[in-house]
Amino acid sequence: MIKQKKQGNLIIISGTTCAGKGTVIEKLLERNNNLSLSISYTSRAMREGDKNGVKYHFISKEEFEKKIKNDELLEYVKYSGNYYGTPKTEIKKILDTGHDVVLEVEVNGAQKIKEMFPETILIFIMAPSMEEVKRRIKARGQETNEQIIKRFQTAYQEINEIPKYNYVVINDEIEKAVEKIEAILLSEKCRVDRIEEIAVENQEEIIHEFLMNKEFDNSPLYKNKLN
Repeated sequence: MIKQKKQGNLIIISGTTCAGKGTVIEKLLERNNNLSLSISYTSRAMREGDKNGVKYHFISKEEFEKKIKNDELLEYVKYSGNYYGTPKTEIKKILDTGHDVVLEVEVNGAQKIKEMFPETILIFIMAPSMEEVKRRIKARGQETNEQIIKRFQTAYQEINEIPKYNYVVINDEIEKAVEKIEAILLSEKCRVDRIEEIAVENQEEIIHEFLMNKEFDNSPLYKNKLN
């Protein structure tokens, strides 16, 4: 009776540093066949372990700026001298097939996309505490104290943006965090404004009429009215 819109949902996942966004998204993709990852473009150089077309499409700075000029990106940001951006056409193609698309986007980019596509689902992921964030950063052993301080400053700025999101998920345990996001996506599918139409088939109408007639024919109230 209910026909849902064929269009897939656009889901943006943001979060503070060391919140585990990448791991959560990886688990979501493993468990949900209807969910696709949008692969961003970047002008940064490939690092050891990088594979082109897996997490990023690696292109030159000139190619990236051409995409900006041609309005081929939903959003983009320049960080540490490198461009990062979300493709527009590729995402639309996936959504048109009915598949959901998940993006890992920073706070400012998320708001830009939300302005263009108001139905976008915004989910913010946080670590259990800033103390845990500190522990995770130090466990990496790759950053100086100055870099750690800068990360913390950015994290506090991002936390202030949480009211602009639809949902917040605390990532204390990966499996539980993934389950919470799956519950969010399921509830979004059930929203009334995502229903395209409600229709009753001819056969269902016949059955309904038959049952209603039978019920009234045998009811005392209906018999009294006839008398």
